Amino acid sequence: MNFHTYQEAVDWITGLHAFGIKPGLKRIEKLMEAFDHPHRRLKFIHVAGTNGKGSTCAMIDQVLRKCGYDVGKFTSPYIEKYTDRITFNGEPIPEEEVLRLANRIKPVADEIGQSELGYPTMFEISTALAILYFAEVTYPYFVVWETGLGGRLDATNIVVPIVSVITNIGTDHTELLGDTVEQIAAEKAGIIKPGVPVVTTVEQPEAAAVLEQKAAACKSTLYRYGKQFDFVTSAREDGEQVMQFVGPFREYHDITLSLKGAHQYKNAALAIMTLEVLRQYYAIIMEEDDLRSALAEVKWPGRLEPVQDEPRIIVDGAHNPEGAEVLARAIKESYSYERLHIMAGMMSKKHHREYFRHILPLADTLIITQPEFGQAKDALELTELVTDMKREYALDRLEIVTEPDWRKALARLQRMTGPKDLAVVTGSLYLVADVRSMLLYQSHSEKGW
Repeated sequence: MNFHTYQEAVDWITGLHAFGIKPGLKRIEKLMEAFDHPHRRLKFIHVAGTNGKGSTCAMIDQVLRKCGYDVGKFTSPYIEKYTDRITFNGEPIPEEEVLRLANRIKPVADEIGQSELGYPTMFEISTALAILYFAEVTYPYFVVWETGLGGRLDATNIVVPIVSVITNIGTDHTELLGDTVEQIAAEKAGIIKPGVPVVTTVEQPEAAAVLEQKAAACKSTLYRYGKQFDFVTSAREDGEQVMQFVGPFREYHDITLSLKGAHQYKNAALAIMTLEVLRQYYAIIMEEDDLRSALAEVKWPGRLEPVQDEPRIIVDGAHNPEGAEVLARAIKESYSYERLHIMAGMMSKKHHREYFRHILPLADTLIITQPEFGQAKDALELTELVTDMKREYALDRLEIVTEPDWRKALARLQRMTGPKDLAVVTGSLYLVADVRSMLLYQSHSEKGW
């Protein structure tokens, strides 16, 4: 036995993050071959996209469980504990199972590491662990299966799903996925498999064309937002988000969403269309009351999540330009305040200028800090960029504060936020996880990826 405690096992897995990302399926294929291809016994709902994957997965998972199905879910990153990324019927994988499965995987990983393929990555080990947990321990009816990065060369793409889902295409991880919308779309489209239906909310014409070509080549039916399905929002004075879904098979009226932000309408429409595909292709039993109650109950931490009332603080893991645009729109449409104070910390390989282009015009105060992670963007360098942007956009009222220590930055944010103000902590999910854990007194939090 290589590991004697859960913590030893998790330290091994997460420690592999230091060796970086290695796109490709050869190592995960070797891992699965060693365990007799357990993924072939599972029914996957494969979800890719730049933003909105986690929320969409959470909605699909919640509805299927409400309908009485056993559901496994694999997502990333984790906000609190490593076990949160692998769940069965909403419950995290037990620590003892992580320990047991890590001890099964470690010798195989060591053997692969001695070959020309190199050592499996953190994400590949986690993917293998999730598959073993679902295929040999819990036996879910469905597995909601989120990609880590891209799609075509992502470790999760070892599976042949029963439906492929692509949320959107945006500019993130361009150093690995490509610089153009078409290149990124081609990587996401890599999850499309022959004969497997595809559901998407991708809207850019050039990206949609890539998906259409791949779906046609695979003879896969493509359901596109704005063509085969759509939604209509309903205004409510009480602030509730209510929508009507219009699809090729049936309509749903007065659907209330628990997840906040206008972007969640589209995520919900994507989730509902995916479920409708499952009804048509796999005859799942889904009562309208179950769908309705499930979508009104979904929770997804770290996304427009209120974590403190006095002062009022929300956290949101927007970490790319598209996420920042969605966050800015949500702040304007869903919240009232006298002054807006934003605390932000970023990772180094992000599109910082494009990100802050959406955020800066809203803020009265911007506190620049650093996540506690080796690849964090230096707070002083980020301050130089933001200061230049302040002059460029003539944002005279914006006050910029630099505090590299995120704990001191949070304390300052709390002091300056008045009773009628709003404070937002955003940027890297490493930062959001730390702040969230501190404000919610989660001493068990492991925070990270």
